[in-house]
Amino acid sequence: MAASNRIGRGRSQLPTCYYEGFLEKKSIKDKMGRKLWTSLCGNVLFFYNNTKDNVYIEKLDLSDLVSVNDDRCRDRNLDAARFTLHMKNEDIKMIAPSLEARELWKGFMLSVSKLSVPSSLNLLPGQIHMMREIIEKEKIRQRLLSSPPPPLVTVQSDMPPCYHNVTRVEAEYLLERNSVRGNLLLRPGHDGTSFALTTCQDINGPVFKHYRVSRSHEGGFTIALETPITCETLHDVVNCMLKKSNGVYVPLLMEEHYEKSITFIETNKENGERNVLCPKAPSPTPPVPPPKPAFVETKHENGETSVHLPRCPSPTPLPPPKPVPRNQTSQSETNTHETAYINVSNAGEYEMDQTACPPPPVLPRLQAGEKKILVPPGYCKTTSQRNGLSRVPKNIPKCERKHVDISELLEVLNRRRNQE
Repeated sequence: MAASNRIGRGRSQLPTCYYEGFLEKKSIKDKMGRKLWTSLCGNVLFFYNNTKDNVYIEKLDLSDLVSVNDDRCRDRNLDAARFTLHMKNEDIKMIAPSLEARELWKGFMLSVSKLSVPSSLNLLPGQIHMMREIIEKEKIRQRLLSSPPPPLVTVQSDMPPCYHNVTRVEAEYLLERNSVRGNLLLRPGHDGTSFALTTCQDINGPVFKHYRVSRSHEGGFTIALETPITCETLHDVVNCMLKKSNGVYVPLLMEEHYEKSITFIETNKENGERNVLCPKAPSPTPPVPPPKPAFVETKHENGETSVHLPRCPSPTPLPPPKPVPRNQTSQSETNTHETAYINVSNAGEYEMDQTACPPPPVLPRLQAGEKKILVPPGYCKTTSQRNGLSRVPKNIPKCERKHVDISELLEVLNRRRNQE
Protein backbone atom coordinates (compact mmCIF):
# COMPACT_ATOMS: atom_id res chain seq x y z
CA MET A 1 0.00 0.00 0.00
CA ALA A 2 1.20 3.50 -0.78
CA ALA A 3 2.81 5.58 1.91
CA SER A 4 0.16 8.27 1.49
CA ASN A 5 -2.31 6.07 3.38
CA ARG A 6 -0.25 6.17 6.56
CA ILE A 7 -2.60 8.07 8.76
CA GLY A 8 -2.12 6.01 11.92
CA ARG A 9 -0.43 7.02 15.13
CA GLY A 10 3.25 6.60 15.80
CA ARG A 11 4.64 3.74 17.85
CA SER A 12 5.23 5.97 20.86
CA GLN A 13 1.48 6.63 21.09
CA LEU A 14 0.42 2.97 20.89
CA PRO A 15 -0.17 0.58 23.83
CA THR A 16 2.58 -1.68 25.13
CA CYS A 17 3.90 -4.08 22.49
CA TYR A 18 3.59 -7.74 23.56
CA TYR A 19 5.08 -9.45 20.53
CA GLU A 20 6.26 -8.55 17.00
CA GLY A 21 7.73 -10.11 13.87
CA PHE A 22 7.17 -10.59 10.14
CA LEU A 23 3.86 -11.97 8.88
CA GLU A 24 2.44 -12.29 5.40
CA LYS A 25 -1.16 -11.10 5.38
CA LYS A 26 -3.72 -12.04 2.73
CA SER A 27 -7.44 -11.48 2.91
CA ILE A 28 -10.12 -12.82 0.54
CA LYS A 29 -10.22 -9.51 -1.33
CA ASP A 30 -6.45 -9.42 -1.81
CA LYS A 31 -5.11 -11.46 -4.73
CA MET A 32 -1.54 -11.41 -3.47
CA GLY A 33 -0.18 -11.47 0.05
CA ARG A 34 2.16 -8.82 1.52
CA LYS A 35 4.97 -9.47 3.93
CA LEU A 36 4.67 -6.83 6.68
CA TRP A 37 6.26 -6.15 10.03
CA THR A 38 3.54 -6.88 12.58
CA SER A 39 3.29 -5.69 16.19
CA LEU A 40 0.80 -6.95 18.75
CA CYS A 41 0.00 -3.89 20.93
CA GLY A 42 -2.81 -4.58 23.34
CA ASN A 43 -5.44 -6.57 21.46
CA VAL A 44 -4.72 -4.95 18.08
CA LEU A 45 -2.32 -6.01 15.31
CA PHE A 46 -0.47 -3.07 13.67
CA PHE A 47 1.19 -3.59 10.28
CA TYR A 48 4.26 -1.67 9.01
CA ASN A 49 6.15 -1.81 5.72
CA ASN A 50 9.47 -2.40 7.49
CA THR A 51 10.99 -2.50 10.94
CA LYS A 52 12.21 1.11 10.81
CA ASP A 53 8.85 2.55 9.87
CA ASN A 54 7.27 4.55 12.70
CA VAL A 55 3.72 4.91 11.33
CA TYR A 56 1.56 1.87 10.72
CA ILE A 57 -0.34 1.38 7.45
CA GLU A 58 -3.03 -1.05 8.64
CA LYS A 59 -4.44 -2.46 11.84
CA LEU A 60 -6.60 -5.46 12.84
CA ASP A 61 -8.66 -5.50 16.00
CA LEU A 62 -8.63 -8.95 17.63
CA SER A 63 -11.71 -8.32 19.74
CA ASP A 64 -13.71 -9.83 16.82
CA LEU A 65 -11.52 -12.96 16.69
CA VAL A 66 -13.53 -16.19 16.88
CA SER A 67 -10.89 -18.89 16.37
CA VAL A 68 -7.51 -19.67 14.83
CA ASN A 69 -6.91 -22.76 12.67
CA ASP A 70 -3.85 -24.18 10.90
CA ASP A 71 -3.84 -24.37 7.12
CA ARG A 72 -2.69 -27.83 5.92
CA CYS A 73 -2.20 -26.96 2.28
CA ARG A 74 1.22 -27.53 0.92
CA ASP A 75 3.49 -24.67 -0.07
CA ARG A 76 6.72 -24.50 -2.04
CA ASN A 77 8.34 -22.91 1.04
CA LEU A 78 8.55 -25.86 3.38
CA ASP A 79 9.52 -23.64 6.33
CA ALA A 80 6.43 -21.44 5.98
CA ALA A 81 3.52 -22.14 8.29
CA ARG A 82 0.02 -21.06 7.30
CA PHE A 83 -2.88 -20.29 9.65
CA THR A 84 -6.26 -18.64 9.27
CA LEU A 85 -7.90 -16.06 11.54
CA HIS A 86 -11.68 -16.53 11.60
CA MET A 87 -13.20 -13.14 12.34
CA LYS A 88 -16.88 -12.35 12.70
CA ASN A 89 -17.08 -10.75 9.27
CA GLU A 90 -14.25 -12.34 7.29
CA ASP A 91 -11.37 -14.78 7.26
CA ILE A 92 -7.79 -13.62 7.04
CA LYS A 93 -4.93 -15.91 6.01
CA MET A 94 -1.56 -15.49 7.64
CA ILE A 95 1.81 -17.03 6.88
CA ALA A 96 4.45 -17.18 9.62
CA PRO A 97 8.14 -17.68 8.80
CA SER A 98 8.30 -20.92 10.87
CA LEU A 99 6.16 -23.39 12.81
CA GLU A 100 7.47 -22.14 16.13
CA ALA A 101 6.62 -18.55 15.17
CA ARG A 102 3.13 -19.71 14.13
CA GLU A 103 2.51 -21.28 17.56
CA LEU A 104 3.67 -18.13 19.34
CA TRP A 105 1.50 -15.87 17.20
CA LYS A 106 -1.54 -18.09 17.75
CA GLY A 107 -0.90 -18.19 21.51
CA PHE A 108 -0.50 -14.40 21.88
CA MET A 109 -3.53 -13.66 19.73
CA LEU A 110 -5.81 -16.01 21.64
CA SER A 111 -4.43 -14.87 25.01
CA VAL A 112 -5.16 -11.14 24.48
CA SER A 113 -8.55 -11.80 22.82
CA LYS A 114 -9.86 -14.47 25.27
CA LEU A 115 -7.76 -13.36 28.32
CA SER A 116 -6.74 -16.96 28.97
CA VAL A 117 -3.82 -19.21 28.01
CA PRO A 118 -4.88 -21.64 25.22
CA SER A 119 -4.37 -25.29 26.22
CA SER A 120 -4.43 -26.77 22.71
CA LEU A 121 -1.08 -25.25 21.68
CA ASN A 122 2.34 -26.86 21.95
CA LEU A 123 4.09 -24.27 24.13
CA LEU A 124 7.07 -24.40 26.41
CA PRO A 125 6.71 -23.57 30.15
CA GLY A 126 8.60 -20.30 29.69
CA GLN A 127 6.30 -19.29 26.86
CA ILE A 128 3.23 -20.10 28.93
CA HIS A 129 4.57 -18.00 31.82
CA MET A 130 5.20 -15.10 29.44
CA MET A 131 1.63 -15.32 28.14
CA ARG A 132 0.23 -15.23 31.67
CA GLU A 133 2.10 -11.99 32.36
CA ILE A 134 0.74 -10.52 29.15
CA ILE A 135 -2.80 -11.51 30.17
CA GLU A 136 -2.44 -9.67 33.52
CA LYS A 137 -1.17 -6.55 31.78
CA GLU A 138 -4.02 -6.68 29.29
CA LYS A 139 -6.61 -7.04 32.07
CA ILE A 140 -5.24 -3.95 33.81
CA ARG A 141 -5.21 -2.02 30.54
CA GLN A 142 -8.79 -2.92 29.68
CA ARG A 143 -9.88 -2.11 33.23
CA LEU A 144 -8.41 1.35 32.94
CA LEU A 145 -10.08 1.84 29.57
CA SER A 146 -13.49 0.75 30.83
CA SER A 147 -13.38 2.83 34.04
CA PRO A 148 -14.00 6.60 33.77
CA PRO A 149 -10.85 8.70 33.67
CA PRO A 150 -9.79 10.10 37.03
CA PRO A 151 -10.67 13.75 37.56
CA LEU A 152 -7.90 16.18 36.86
CA VAL A 153 -6.50 18.09 39.78
CA THR A 154 -7.97 21.54 39.44
CA VAL A 155 -6.17 24.64 40.60
CA GLN A 156 -7.59 25.61 43.94
CA SER A 157 -8.43 29.17 44.90
CA ASP A 158 -6.10 29.06 47.92
CA MET A 159 -3.03 27.80 46.08
CA PRO A 160 0.37 28.60 47.63
CA PRO A 161 1.96 31.78 46.29
CA CYS A 162 4.86 29.75 44.85
CA TYR A 163 2.52 27.78 42.52
CA HIS A 164 3.27 28.31 38.81
CA ASN A 165 1.43 26.69 35.92
CA VAL A 166 4.56 25.63 34.02
CA THR A 167 6.03 22.39 32.69
CA ARG A 168 9.11 20.60 33.98
CA VAL A 169 11.48 22.34 31.55
CA GLU A 170 9.85 25.73 32.07
CA ALA A 171 10.15 25.33 35.85
CA GLU A 172 13.90 24.69 35.59
CA TYR A 173 14.34 27.73 33.34
CA LEU A 174 12.24 29.89 35.68
CA LEU A 175 14.25 28.91 38.76
CA GLU A 176 17.57 29.41 36.98
CA ARG A 177 16.67 32.91 35.78
CA ASN A 178 15.17 34.02 39.13
CA SER A 179 17.55 32.41 41.62
CA VAL A 180 17.64 35.62 43.68
CA ARG A 181 13.89 35.49 44.38
CA GLY A 182 13.66 31.81 45.37
CA ASN A 183 14.66 28.23 44.55
CA LEU A 184 11.46 26.22 45.10
CA LEU A 185 8.14 26.19 43.23
CA LEU A 186 5.00 24.07 42.99
CA ARG A 187 3.74 23.09 39.55
CA PRO A 188 1.28 20.66 37.90
CA GLY A 189 2.42 17.06 37.33
CA HIS A 190 3.05 15.64 33.86
CA ASP A 191 0.02 13.31 34.11
CA GLY A 192 -2.42 16.09 34.97
CA THR A 193 -3.63 14.30 38.13
CA SER A 194 -0.88 15.29 40.53
CA PHE A 195 1.50 18.10 41.45
CA ALA A 196 5.27 18.36 41.60
CA LEU A 197 7.85 20.30 43.61
CA THR A 198 10.88 21.59 41.69
CA THR A 199 13.99 22.83 43.49
CA CYS A 200 17.24 24.37 42.26
CA GLN A 201 20.63 24.69 43.97
CA ASP A 202 23.92 26.01 42.64
CA ILE A 203 26.63 23.34 43.06
CA ASN A 204 29.21 24.16 40.39
CA GLY A 205 26.20 24.90 38.24
CA PRO A 206 22.42 24.60 38.64
CA VAL A 207 21.20 21.27 40.07
CA PHE A 208 17.46 20.60 39.74
CA LYS A 209 15.37 18.09 41.70
CA HIS A 210 11.72 17.15 41.27
CA TYR A 211 9.39 15.63 43.87
CA ARG A 212 6.00 14.17 43.04
CA VAL A 213 3.01 15.27 45.13
CA SER A 214 -0.06 13.05 44.64
CA ARG A 215 -3.52 13.19 46.14
CA SER A 216 -4.21 10.55 48.79
CA HIS A 217 -7.33 8.39 48.76
CA GLU A 218 -7.97 9.21 52.40
CA GLY A 219 -7.66 12.93 51.68
CA GLY A 220 -4.77 15.33 51.62
CA PHE A 221 -1.54 15.04 49.66
CA THR A 222 1.46 12.74 49.81
CA ILE A 223 5.07 13.53 48.90
CA ALA A 224 6.34 10.40 47.12
CA LEU A 225 9.62 9.55 48.91
CA GLU A 226 11.18 6.38 50.31
CA THR A 227 9.24 7.25 53.46
CA PRO A 228 6.13 9.05 52.13
CA ILE A 229 5.09 12.25 53.91
CA THR A 230 1.37 13.02 54.14
CA CYS A 231 0.10 16.61 54.41
CA GLU A 232 -3.41 17.97 54.63
CA THR A 233 -3.06 20.86 52.16
CA LEU A 234 -0.63 22.05 49.53
CA HIS A 235 0.42 24.84 51.89
CA ASP A 236 1.52 22.16 54.34
CA VAL A 237 3.46 20.43 51.55
CA VAL A 238 5.47 23.60 50.85
CA ASN A 239 6.00 24.28 54.57
CA CYS A 240 7.18 20.70 55.08
CA MET A 241 9.83 21.11 52.38
CA LEU A 242 11.00 24.36 53.94
CA LYS A 243 11.20 22.74 57.37
CA LYS A 244 13.03 19.64 56.16
CA SER A 245 15.62 21.76 54.33
CA ASN A 246 16.31 23.96 57.41
CA GLY A 247 15.39 27.07 55.47
CA VAL A 248 17.68 26.37 52.49
CA TYR A 249 14.72 26.27 50.10
CA VAL A 250 12.93 29.59 49.54
CA PRO A 251 9.58 29.75 47.70
CA LEU A 252 9.79 31.50 44.35
CA LEU A 253 7.49 34.52 44.43
CA MET A 254 7.05 36.47 41.21
CA GLU A 255 5.87 39.93 42.21
CA GLU A 256 3.79 41.51 39.50
CA HIS A 257 4.20 45.27 39.20
CA TYR A 258 2.58 47.87 37.02
CA GLU A 259 4.17 50.82 35.26
CA LYS A 260 3.49 54.27 36.69
CA SER A 261 4.16 56.22 33.50
CA ILE A 262 3.64 55.73 29.77
CA THR A 263 6.88 54.95 27.91
CA PHE A 264 7.42 53.91 24.31
CA ILE A 265 10.33 53.37 21.91
CA GLU A 266 10.54 55.66 18.91
CA THR A 267 13.02 55.46 16.02
CA ASN A 268 14.68 58.64 14.84
CA LYS A 269 14.08 58.99 11.11
CA GLU A 270 17.35 60.85 10.51
CA ASN A 271 19.95 58.65 12.22
CA GLY A 272 17.89 55.50 12.89
CA GLU A 273 18.54 55.53 16.65
CA ARG A 274 15.90 54.22 19.03
CA ASN A 275 15.06 56.22 22.11
CA VAL A 276 12.74 55.55 25.02
CA LEU A 277 10.32 58.45 25.30
CA CYS A 278 7.93 59.41 28.05
CA PRO A 279 5.15 61.85 27.09
CA LYS A 280 4.77 64.92 29.26
CA ALA A 281 1.88 65.11 31.64
CA PRO A 282 -0.85 67.57 30.52
CA SER A 283 -0.51 70.98 32.17
CA PRO A 284 -3.38 72.13 34.36
CA THR A 285 -5.99 74.32 32.70
CA PRO A 286 -5.30 78.05 33.38
CA PRO A 287 -8.03 79.99 35.15
CA VAL A 288 -10.53 81.61 32.82
CA PRO A 289 -10.68 85.42 33.23
CA PRO A 290 -14.08 86.90 33.92
CA PRO A 291 -15.96 87.99 30.79
CA LYS A 292 -15.80 91.61 29.79
CA PRO A 293 -18.96 93.64 30.08
CA ALA A 294 -20.87 93.53 26.85
CA PHE A 295 -22.22 96.54 25.04
CA VAL A 296 -25.89 97.25 25.52
CA GLU A 297 -27.91 98.52 22.64
CA THR A 298 -31.02 100.59 23.32
CA LYS A 299 -33.53 101.36 20.59
CA HIS A 300 -35.61 104.54 20.96
CA GLU A 301 -39.02 105.34 19.55
CA ASN A 302 -37.59 107.61 16.85
CA GLY A 303 -35.50 104.75 15.40
CA GLU A 304 -32.17 105.77 16.85
CA THR A 305 -29.96 103.18 18.57
CA SER A 306 -27.62 104.07 21.39
CA VAL A 307 -24.76 101.85 22.56
CA HIS A 308 -23.38 102.15 26.06
CA LEU A 309 -21.54 100.07 28.63
CA PRO A 310 -23.37 98.75 31.65
CA ARG A 311 -22.65 100.58 34.85
CA CYS A 312 -20.17 98.93 37.13
CA PRO A 313 -20.98 98.84 40.82
CA SER A 314 -19.28 101.64 42.76
CA PRO A 315 -16.59 100.58 45.20
CA THR A 316 -17.48 100.37 48.85
CA PRO A 317 -16.53 103.66 50.61
CA LEU A 318 -13.98 103.44 53.40
CA PRO A 319 -15.09 104.44 56.89
CA PRO A 320 -13.74 107.80 58.23
CA PRO A 321 -10.86 107.70 60.74
CA LYS A 322 -11.79 107.54 64.38
CA PRO A 323 -11.22 110.72 66.48
CA VAL A 324 -8.39 110.63 69.00
CA PRO A 325 -9.36 111.25 72.68
CA ARG A 326 -7.97 114.31 74.48
CA ASN A 327 -6.08 112.35 77.06
CA GLN A 328 -3.87 110.89 74.27
CA THR A 329 -2.83 114.23 72.70
CA SER A 330 -0.17 115.10 75.29
CA GLN A 331 1.28 111.63 75.06
CA SER A 332 1.48 111.86 71.27
CA GLU A 333 3.42 115.14 71.51
CA THR A 334 6.05 113.68 73.83
CA ASN A 335 6.42 110.61 71.67
CA THR A 336 7.08 112.70 68.55
CA HIS A 337 9.93 114.54 70.32
CA GLU A 338 11.49 111.40 71.72
CA THR A 339 11.47 109.30 68.50
CA ALA A 340 12.63 110.54 65.12
CA TYR A 341 10.67 107.92 63.14
CA ILE A 342 6.99 107.11 63.43
CA ASN A 343 5.31 103.99 62.11
CA VAL A 344 2.98 104.98 59.30
CA SER A 345 0.40 102.34 60.28
CA ASN A 346 0.17 103.86 63.76
CA ALA A 347 0.22 107.47 62.61
CA GLY A 348 -3.47 107.86 63.31
CA GLU A 349 -2.84 107.42 67.03
CA TYR A 350 -0.61 110.56 67.18
CA GLU A 351 -2.96 113.02 65.41
CA MET A 352 -3.88 116.05 67.52
CA ASP A 353 -7.28 117.49 68.02
CA GLN A 354 -7.06 120.89 66.29
CA THR A 355 -10.38 122.09 67.69
CA ALA A 356 -9.38 121.41 71.29
CA CYS A 357 -5.96 123.18 71.28
CA PRO A 358 -5.21 125.59 68.41
CA PRO A 359 -1.55 126.06 67.39
CA PRO A 360 0.39 129.02 68.82
CA PRO A 361 0.13 132.35 66.91
CA VAL A 362 2.89 133.41 64.53
CA LEU A 363 4.68 136.65 65.56
CA PRO A 364 5.04 139.35 62.86
CA ARG A 365 8.47 140.37 61.68
CA LEU A 366 9.88 143.84 62.66
CA GLN A 367 10.93 146.29 60.02
CA ALA A 368 14.31 148.01 60.04
CA GLY A 369 14.61 150.69 62.74
CA GLU A 370 11.27 149.80 64.33
CA LYS A 371 11.12 148.87 67.93
CA LYS A 372 8.16 146.96 69.22
CA ILE A 373 7.49 145.45 72.51
CA LEU A 374 7.06 141.74 72.20
CA VAL A 375 4.55 140.21 74.54
CA PRO A 376 4.23 136.46 74.85
CA PRO A 377 0.85 135.09 74.01
CA GLY A 378 -1.48 135.05 76.97
CA TYR A 379 0.11 138.10 78.68
CA CYS A 380 -1.20 141.65 78.97
CA LYS A 381 0.20 144.35 76.72
CA THR A 382 1.74 147.23 78.83
CA THR A 383 3.78 150.31 77.90
CA SER A 384 6.31 149.80 80.67
CA GLN A 385 9.81 148.66 79.81
CA ARG A 386 9.87 146.13 82.56
CA ASN A 387 9.59 142.42 82.15
CA GLY A 388 5.96 141.48 82.60
CA LEU A 389 6.49 137.84 83.35
CA SER A 390 5.88 138.28 87.05
CA ARG A 391 2.23 138.95 86.54
CA VAL A 392 0.36 136.22 84.69
CA PRO A 393 -3.30 136.80 83.93
CA LYS A 394 -5.63 134.36 85.63
CA ASN A 395 -8.21 134.18 82.88
CA ILE A 396 -5.94 132.33 80.39
CA PRO A 397 -7.26 128.85 79.60
CA LYS A 398 -5.18 125.92 80.69
CA CYS A 399 -4.80 124.53 77.17
CA GLU A 400 -3.10 127.82 76.07
CA ARG A 401 -0.65 127.68 78.96
CA LYS A 402 0.43 124.24 78.06
CA HIS A 403 1.21 125.19 74.45
CA VAL A 404 3.71 128.02 75.19
CA ASP A 405 6.84 127.39 73.20
CA ILE A 406 9.74 128.07 75.58
CA SER A 407 12.32 128.14 72.77
CA GLU A 408 10.45 131.02 71.04
CA LEU A 409 10.15 132.87 74.26
CA LEU A 410 13.87 132.61 74.95
CA GLU A 411 14.62 133.78 71.42
CA VAL A 412 12.41 136.83 71.83
CA LEU A 413 14.04 137.73 75.14
CA ASN A 414 17.54 137.45 73.69
CA ARG A 415 16.57 139.65 70.78
CA ARG A 416 15.13 142.22 73.14
CA ARG A 417 18.29 142.34 75.22
CA ASN A 418 20.36 142.89 72.12
CA GLN A 419 18.21 145.82 71.08
CA GLU A 420 18.58 147.48 74.46
